[in-house]
Amino acid sequence: MATTTWFFEPSHTGAEFRARHMMITYVRGQLKNVHGLLEVDPDEPEKARVEATIDATQVYTGQPERDAHLRSADFFDVEHHPTWTFAGSRMRQVSATEFEITGDLTVRGVTRSVTFDVTYLGQWDTPWWEGGRDLGPRRRAGFLATTRINRHDFSVSWNDVVDRGGVVVSAMVDVVVDIEAVLETDETAV
Repeated sequence: MATTTWFFEPSHTGAEFRARHMMITYVRGQLKNVHGLLEVDPDEPEKARVEATIDATQVYTGQPERDAHLRSADFFDVEHHPTWTFAGSRMRQVSATEFEITGDLTVRGVTRSVTFDVTYLGQWDTPWWEGGRDLGPRRRAGFLATTRINRHDFSVSWNDVVDRGGVVVSAMVDVVVDIEAVLETDETAV
């Protein structure tokens, strides 16, 4: 088969991160403005390539003061680093629906190699609405990508100490990305 190109549908693609807070619970943050593409030959998935860009300025945790703190220089420094990127080009197939993709993740201007565990959720032909008209069907595919990173590796290092030597925010952060990809057609490529 030939290589196919899929673009991430931003309104149905999003990232979430989870970090321990005050040593007892987790705080979650969401990032919805995710754009990207996947190039893959179904006969040679190990040669797949993924690119993604996330708008870090729109981080949402449900608490405005915390969101402002996350956007500040203490954490994401979005004034100087408004986007995060991932460029993955090393794929390993683990099972029929599970893959590992390794690439360069850039957060706050710092780039590190990161491996995502990816689960392929399937694909379906669906309606495609533009301007109030259904221009479908369009082929969509779903993926779930997860990883765990040390935020200090990306210079996201603000913290404070709490009772008995605890910290406000854990070093380790779980990342989950839900991806809805749409097969690019000749019309969308133009």
